[in-house]
Amino acid sequence: GWCATCESNVNLSPFHLHTTMWIFFFFFQDTGLHYDRYLREVIDFLEKDQHFREKLHNTDMEDIKQGKLAKELDFVGHQVRTKLDELKRQEVNRLRTLIKAKQDAEGGHEMNHKVLLKQFEYMNHMNPHTFEVEDLDKLIQSATNDLENYDQKRHEEFKRYEMMKEHERKEHLKNLDEEHRKDEEQHYEELRKKHADHPKINHPGSQDQLKEVWKESDGLDPNDFDPKTFFKLHDTNGDSYIDEQELEALFTKELEKMYRPNLDEDDMTEMEEERLRMREHVMNEVDTNKDRLVSLEEFLMSTNKKEFLEPDSWETLEQAPAYTDEEMKLFEEQLAQEESNLNQKNSDLQKQKEELERQQEKLNAQKAELHLPLPPGHQQHLPASS
Repeated sequence: GWCATCESNVNLSPFHLHTTMWIFFFFFQDTGLHYDRYLREVIDFLEKDQHFREKLHNTDMEDIKQGKLAKELDFVGHQVRTKLDELKRQEVNRLRTLIKAKQDAEGGHEMNHKVLLKQFEYMNHMNPHTFEVEDLDKLIQSATNDLENYDQKRHEEFKRYEMMKEHERKEHLKNLDEEHRKDEEQHYEELRKKHADHPKINHPGSQDQLKEVWKESDGLDPNDFDPKTFFKLHDTNGDSYIDEQELEALFTKELEKMYRPNLDEDDMTEMEEERLRMREHVMNEVDTNKDRLVSLEEFLMSTNKKEFLEPDSWETLEQAPAYTDEEMKLFEEQLAQEESNLNQKNSDLQKQKEELERQQEKLNAQKAELHLPLPPGHQQHLPASS
């Protein structure tokens, strides 16, 4: 069959497709990594080299992760290697610009660029000029590890968002008198109840949930539901896999039951966290080889499970708080410490400013005694001689 990535006729075995999809994931999806553009450009140019492309699609996934594929960089054509060198120099310059901006933001203190570059583990920062085997190995390892941790980081960011929202609500209540505080608390409780008052949420990935998509989005009769046809309808890019973005699109109808834009009781940030939770849950249930993709075989196998046919009720965010009371307590203590540190820093800066002003006044007085010209704005009015 024809492989779009290889641009050639190949035996489209499950193994070949699995390796090809690794490249598709990095190249066609927004990974969300801070070096996403660099990652995509490197893969793009490596794919243009025939030798490397052939090796890529005949290399086991585990061998790719273990760095065996990176060694093939030595056999890549000169034109591609030259372009990779240029991409690396551009990325190093981008990082140096970011470091310089950080340095300026922190008051211009001298910073060790080599030490800071160690934070960016996806390249060999000791050689900023050429793209070598070690660079490709580091890029593959970092992207694999970072993507595995990416969802967890998103959950942590959401937890912090929720705790900050609660902290700001409490701080707002502190500034109100008793009557207005009671009104505000009542209003908050009304919004909470409004948000919780929604139609039943189907268990993500269950037969009921997919049938609702089949009916509402696809316009088909639920009695005619066919898993294989459903898969093909929602494999929107036709690559024989349902990727994470295609999977998340299946939850839109469920999310619309709970979240509506422009309503005070509905928080769109919470909606995206709920979408992420749904996607993670279905992937854990269906993606048996853990390649972050759902094949037709995996999908059809999942439709025979009890979880698909008779699922438990889905626990939504309002039923599963993002943080514990202990985490909230620690968070507020951290905020208080940060505020204290900031106040101390401002106090120190104010004292430094006052000391500099005293020194300037002292210097001006000395200059006046010696009849030296004073700086602009500091002229003294001497009495007229009789």
